[in-house]
Amino acid sequence: MADEKKKMDVSITERRAKVDDLWEGTSTLPESQRLSPEAIAEGALPENVPKNPALFAAETQKMDTEQMWITMGPQHPFSHGLWTLRVKVDGEMVTDAEPIVGYLHRGWEKETENRSYPKIIPMADRLCYAASMTYTHLFCMTCEKALGLEVPEKAKYIRIVADEINRLQSHLMWLAAVGTDLGNFTAFLWASREREFWMDMNIRLCGARMTTNYPRIGGVRNDTPEIFDRDIIRLCDRFDKMVWEIFGLIDDNSTFTSRMIGTGIITREQCANLGITGPAARGTGIDFDIRRDDPYDNYDKMDFDVPVSTAGDSYARYLVRNEEMLQSTKIIRQAMAKLRTMGKDEPYRIKAPMNIPAGRHFMHMEDPRGESLMYLVSDGTDKPYRLKVRSPIFVNVSSSKSLLQGCRIADIPVIMAMIDMCLGETDR
Repeated sequence: MADEKKKMDVSITERRAKVDDLWEGTSTLPESQRLSPEAIAEGALPENVPKNPALFAAETQKMDTEQMWITMGPQHPFSHGLWTLRVKVDGEMVTDAEPIVGYLHRGWEKETENRSYPKIIPMADRLCYAASMTYTHLFCMTCEKALGLEVPEKAKYIRIVADEINRLQSHLMWLAAVGTDLGNFTAFLWASREREFWMDMNIRLCGARMTTNYPRIGGVRNDTPEIFDRDIIRLCDRFDKMVWEIFGLIDDNSTFTSRMIGTGIITREQCANLGITGPAARGTGIDFDIRRDDPYDNYDKMDFDVPVSTAGDSYARYLVRNEEMLQSTKIIRQAMAKLRTMGKDEPYRIKAPMNIPAGRHFMHMEDPRGESLMYLVSDGTDKPYRLKVRSPIFVNVSSSKSLLQGCRIADIPVIMAMIDMCLGETDR
């Protein structure tokens, strides 16, 4: 048990240092045929490589190259959704990139103007199927802020548990997708298996696997079920041990880590200028998490760490998401401990007025992928005059030009996988 605890406490910095120490590079050529950078620059050949006069001139000749555009998508194994990436290449190197989105646009924001506030909640579920709780919770908090409602304490802690379950299953789906992009099918299977256990918790709490329709304006739809406390704590204990086996499938194999280390590098300044948020930003050293820095519900009463890495490459973003999963189980334990002190007769929801006072109202929260935002303009009726959604993925996908410049074509799937795309919330 002591060894397991020590393993669970390994930080991002230590994990990164371990991989960097092991990584020495690979080459398909034997040592005798490898060239130094100086020799390559001079156009030299090894002594034991036969020189064919028809192929090699006395002096190095520079070939004229022509750049071309390659279209990847909208149906492509790397895309994980309907979108197109056009990349300009010079040989194997990417010199420019242009993302094209909009295939899943369905006029979500306009549709909300024709529905009363309670009827928008199940619509918000459909914005992102992988993190549906995010937008229903965010919409309810926006309405509560506009109404000046104080949600019961019990509802706040239940929402925290639901949000972190949502974050865990979203990150595990991302980890499974990373496994397929890296060519590690075992990681895909193991991550998918662990995700199913958290989806079962979703069913227990909300009655549905994905589109849960669980938060309500003024609280949540129902209280936690019987023995839910016991089962979710057992799952947290199991997960904290098993997830390290999945990490090891990737971290302990240089074939996989070499595809992430040094690829998709983006600086802290570029992140800030582009508006990138979430794990992608924290992977460049931006120490910002809305749960801690602008807390909502009762996150200010939770004790957790915000994982940050300064490398700015794909591996840094991978490590940040890994550590976030361990922090989510830590938060769930604390929230469930608070709920144990509350009786079943304590309220988990209060009645809310149907009409929201006229005005402009803003709310944001920490999505598994970054900062999600809602901007509500109310005219005093039971329907919004305007409801604007800010998706973190729309911004992150737009940054693909900065992420991909200078990389190789083969690196594109791995680099874009670290963004963790969801096209449903991007197009809306």
